[in-house]
Amino acid sequence: MANNQLFGIILFLFLSLNISAQSISGLLTDPYDIPIPEAQIYNQQNQKHTHSDEYGKFLLDNVSVGDTLRISHIGYQTKYIILSSLTKELQFFLEKKSISLTEVIITPELNALHIISDIDIQTNPVNSSQEILQQVPGLFIGQHAGGGKAEQIFLRGFDIDHGTDISITADGIPVNMVSHAHGQGYSDLHFLIPETLNNIDFGKGPYYANQGNFNTAGYVDFKTKKRLRESTIKLEAGQFDTYRMVGMFNVLNTLNHSAYVATEYLVTDGTFESPQNFSRFNIFGKYTGSLSETDNIGVSLSHFESTWDASGQIPIRAVNIGLINRFGAIDDTEGGVTSRTNFLLNYDKRLSAKSSIKNSFYYSKYDFKLYSNFTFFLEDPINGDQIKQQEKRSLFGLKSEYTRSFSTNTLEGEWTTGISLRKDQSDNNELSKTLNRRETLSNIQFGDINETNYGAFINANLEFGKWTINPAVRLDYFDFQYNDFLQTNYETQSQNEAILSPKLNFLYNHSDNLQAYLKTGKGFHSNDTRVVIAQNGKEILPAAYGFDVGFIWKPFPELVVNTAYWQLYLAQEFVYVGDAGIVEPSGKTRRQGIDLSLRYQPFQWLFWNVDTNYTHARATEESNGADYIPLAPDFTVTSSFNLKFKNGFFGGINLKHINDRPANEDNSIVAEGYSVFDMNLGYNWEKLSFGIQIQNIFDTEWNETQFATTSRLQNETQPVEEIHFTPGTPFFMKASATYRF
Repeated sequence: MANNQLFGIILFLFLSLNISAQSISGLLTDPYDIPIPEAQIYNQQNQKHTHSDEYGKFLLDNVSVGDTLRISHIGYQTKYIILSSLTKELQFFLEKKSISLTEVIITPELNALHIISDIDIQTNPVNSSQEILQQVPGLFIGQHAGGGKAEQIFLRGFDIDHGTDISITADGIPVNMVSHAHGQGYSDLHFLIPETLNNIDFGKGPYYANQGNFNTAGYVDFKTKKRLRESTIKLEAGQFDTYRMVGMFNVLNTLNHSAYVATEYLVTDGTFESPQNFSRFNIFGKYTGSLSETDNIGVSLSHFESTWDASGQIPIRAVNIGLINRFGAIDDTEGGVTSRTNFLLNYDKRLSAKSSIKNSFYYSKYDFKLYSNFTFFLEDPINGDQIKQQEKRSLFGLKSEYTRSFSTNTLEGEWTTGISLRKDQSDNNELSKTLNRRETLSNIQFGDINETNYGAFINANLEFGKWTINPAVRLDYFDFQYNDFLQTNYETQSQNEAILSPKLNFLYNHSDNLQAYLKTGKGFHSNDTRVVIAQNGKEILPAAYGFDVGFIWKPFPELVVNTAYWQLYLAQEFVYVGDAGIVEPSGKTRRQGIDLSLRYQPFQWLFWNVDTNYTHARATEESNGADYIPLAPDFTVTSSFNLKFKNGFFGGINLKHINDRPANEDNSIVAEGYSVFDMNLGYNWEKLSFGIQIQNIFDTEWNETQFATTSRLQNETQPVEEIHFTPGTPFFMKASATYRF
C-alpha cells in the first residue's frame, strides 16, 4: 500500500504541474544526415539540459533569446549556439572527430555508465561475436563447445552459466530463453553481427524498472545501427582453416528513410585434434523511417543458423597420463545445430512537445539441438553417457512505454510507465540419452512448455538542482504450463505467481565531471517451468536485493574513473539442471565487492582502459569452509592499450586475467586462473583497411572453462571427481581486409 500511495502522489504532482517556461525543439544529425542520439544539449546560462532521442530530436525547457547552448557527444566536435529566436525548430549537425576524453561529459542519468562502453566501442571496435559481451566492463566469458553454444558468463561473483542472472536483449528483443532445453536464461547472441553494433546500454545490479526477468547481476541491451554511412565488404582468414566474410550494403539512405542489409559467413576447424567443422551464417536487414514529424517506424528481420562438432570438456587425469593431449577428446561426437529467425517492428510517436510513446512487437522462431557427454561412462559403461537436448520454440511479445517530461523554475524531470507481454512456446523440449548422435536410448525429460510473462512498471526521474531522485516499481506476473509426454495420461500442469520489485536511486551531479550515486532495488530471475511444477509453485521467483554506492569522476580532463562498492543478496532458489533433468536446491547467498574502471588518454593517439573487479561471494546458510559458491570469480582484470594515429596506423594490446577460484563448495577443487594477452595491428586508407589480430600472443597454456565433475573413463572401475576443462585458444593469427564504398 505504501508504494501505491507514494507513486499515486508522484503521478498526481506531475499531471498537475503548471508548466509556463519557454522551450525550444531541434534536430541533431551528422553531416551525412544520420541522427545523433544521446547528445547532451546544455544551457550555459541556467545549467538546464536535455538529450537527443534515438531520432536525433530534442526539447529543451527554460530557454531565452541570447542563451548559449553547448551540444556535445563522444566522438563529435562540440558546438556552441547562441539562440536568436524561439519560434522555429533548430536544425544543425556535429562534425565527426577523433575521440577525446577531454570532451566527455558525465550526465545526470541513472545509466551514465554507458559512457564507458561508448568510449570502448570507438577506441577498440568489436571484431567477433565473443567480443560483443566483453564490451561490458567487468564481464568475463568462456566458450566450451567450439563456438556453437552460448558463452558461459561471469559477472560480479556470479557464474551466470549461459545467462541465468543477467538480462540480455538486442534492440529490445529478448536473448535469454526461459525454460530452455540446456539451461535457464540460455543466451545465444551469435545472431548479432558485430559490425552492425552501434552502442551498448548496460547497468549492473537490479535497479532498473524497465528491466524485468533475469535482471539481478545486471542487464545489457545491444543496439544496432539505424543506418550505414557507407557500404562495406570485409574478408578475414586465419589459422586452423578459419575464414570469415562480412558484407554490409546500403539499400536506402535519405534524411527520412534508411535501409541496409548485413551478412556474415564464418567457417573454422578450430584448434582441436578433431575438426570442429564449424559454420555460421547470418543475414540482417533493417529499415528506419519517419512517416511524419511525429511518427517513426522501424522494421528489422534477421536469420541465423550454425552447425558444429565439439571435443567437449576433458578430465585433467586423461591429459596427465598421456591418454590424450590438451586438444584431444574422450568423446568427439559432441556438437549441435541451432537457428533463429527474428522479426521486430517499432512504432514511436511524439504525442506532444512533452510526451511520447514507444511501441515494439517482436517474434522469434528458434531451433536448438545439442549433443554432450560430460561423464563419459559413469552411468552407462556400455553405450556411454551422451545426451541430447533439443527444442523448437516460438517467442513473441510486445512492449509499450509512455514518457512525459516536465519542467518548472525549480523542478524538472520525467516519468515513464510501461507494459510488456512475453510468451514462449517450447515444443518437444527434450533431454534424452543417445548413442553416437543417431540413436535415442531413452527419454529423461520430454514435453511442451508454455510460459507467459506480463509486466508493468512506473518510473520517475525528479531533478532538484544537482540532485536526481529515481523512485520506481515493477510488477511481473508469470503463468507456467507444462505437458509432460512421459506421463501416461495427458495433463496440462500449471502454476502462476507474481512479484513486485521496488527501486529507489539517488544521483548527485556535482558538475559535468563528477556524479555520485546510491542505487537500491529488488530484482529476480524466474525458474524453469519444470522446477515450478516440481515445487508446486513454491519459491519459484527467487528475489535479489542489492545496493551500489559509488561515483563517476573526471579528476582531470584526460581521465574517467568509475568505482563502486556493492552488495547483492539472493533468496532461496531451486535450480533446474538441464544436463541431468533434475532439480537441485541451493540456499541463500550474499555477494559484495568493489568495481573500478579507468579510461585514460595521456596523448591524443593513446588510450588506456582497465576494469578490475573484486568480489567476496558466499552461501549464507552453510558452515564456514563449506560456503564457497562454485566457480564464482573473486578477482578479474581486463585492460588494453589502444593506439590510433592520424596517418592511419592503429593497434592495441589487451589483457584478460582471472584468479584461481573454487570449483566446489569446500574449495578442495580449484579452477585455475589465467592471464592471456591479445594484440592487433592495422592501417586505414580512405577506402581500404588492412589488419592483423593475434590471440594469445605468448602462447599461454590456459583453461577457458572448468568444472568439478565426477566421471569415469571406459577403462576405469571407479569414478573420479576432478577438474574437467576446455582448453583456451593457443597462439592464433588472422588477417583482415576491408573495402568501403
